[in-house]
Amino acid sequence: MIANVDALVKAAVTEVFETMVNVEMLEVQVGEPDIRGEPQIASAVGFTGQVTGVVYFYTTAEFAGRITHSLLGMGRAEVPTEEMVNDAMGEIANMVVGHFKSRLMDRNLSCVMTIPSIVRGTQFGIEAVSHTETKRLRFHNKNDSLLVEILIQGSKGNVR
Repeated sequence: MIANVDALVKAAVTEVFETMVNVEMLEVQVGEPDIRGEPQIASAVGFTGQVTGVVYFYTTAEFAGRITHSLLGMGRAEVPTEEMVNDAMGEIANMVVGHFKSRLMDRNLSCVMTIPSIVRGTQFGIEAVSHTETKRLRFHNKNDSLLVEILIQGSKGNVR
């Protein structure tokens, strides 16, 4: 595993959310996801090169809508469309993984990013293939939470 991967991702999440959507995300203890049958959205961006992996972001569709509203600077009465939410959550994932990728590059671990993808539903899960290291971080803001799952598979002897 990359040394301090948790710290790298935590810094990326907190900086992107504070800068881009003016939301302070605090890391909390990881537990079972609190789904409650609510519509969920998961966004993901992968990276490949000397280090290969995917970072997933899970939250409620409701929180994703508020993130979109803030990211796009929408007026109070405006309601973001599903397409706008998908685009905004893909862009948030892209920014966080871009920040993380930059820190990997600082460590001479080159990689390129994939395009963002979005999954919506009320009950779904993503499982890693074998030989993949998984880290989970949970962030909280008021009544909203964000689960970040990092799946990393090293190559060329650059991870430990």
